Amino acid sequence: MEQFTPIKEGKVREVYDIGDSLIIVATDRISAFDVILKNQIRKKGTILTQMSKFWFNFTKDVIPNHMISVNVKDMPEFFQNDDFNGNSMMCRKLEMLPIECIVRGYITGSGWVSYQKDGTICGIKLPEGLKESEKLPEPIYTPSTKAEIGLHDENISYEKSIEILEAKFPGKGEEYARKIKDATIALYKKCADYALSKGIIIADTKFEFGLDEDGNVVLGDEMLTPDSSRFWPLEGYEAGKSQPSFDKQFVRDWLKANPDSDYLLPDEVVNKTVDKYKEAFALLTGLYAQ
Repeated sequence: MEQFTPIKEGKVREVYDIGDSLIIVATDRISAFDVILKNQIRKKGTILTQMSKFWFNFTKDVIPNHMISVNVKDMPEFFQNDDFNGNSMMCRKLEMLPIECIVRGYITGSGWVSYQKDGTICGIKLPEGLKESEKLPEPIYTPSTKAEIGLHDENISYEKSIEILEAKFPGKGEEYARKIKDATIALYKKCADYALSKGIIIADTKFEFGLDEDGNVVLGDEMLTPDSSRFWPLEGYEAGKSQPSFDKQFVRDWLKANPDSDYLLPDEVVNKTVDKYKEAFALLTGLYAQ
């Protein structure tokens, strides 16, 4: 049996090259504030992979994506075991674009902090008098750079995203910047409307895109998981305060309140996080994580 080792390890994912395609494995690791925590969150990797699968299928009419299969029987024998079953996705190879595509539909987090200072988010002027967690008149696109592990991503303007893409792809910067911005907004609107009908508010999220061998823009990485998005319950939502959350905001809040934790979570926080991920998955997909 051919053995494989990851060609890349991120904070949460491991990537294997199997020749004409990649296998992306979502581990049970969890990161917060760009640090990998000492705990594992059981079944988290499976939930992330299956949720991405759901959204990739749901949005393939908006833009093509990199997913080929999540069935380990379609993968080399090395992957056909319990370590990889459910949490692995076979994907097309893409040349990833060096921009994180962030879209915000509600004002929260760092955006709320910025708005309180000067009425803007990432340099975008917003109406006066918005409250914390309020829905924005229209979703806004706030791209950022992609940082290496341990470093922070940096928010940039749309114009700066054109510059970065132009430097890497001469003559194509403006075209690629426009395409990923338009796709980001279109994906968010379709998925946020759907999620709302299932009782979940998608406050914000991020997407990543790459180029296929023909130079077409393709959606890659993960999609609308609790790791890459803020999910709030619609029930009880009220602007003017922070919202309870289905994502790892719960972990972030605990770490902020316990600065001496050395990034080790108590069991109750781990269990509550798992339950939140499972609940969001069930509400959105109608399926239940085992």
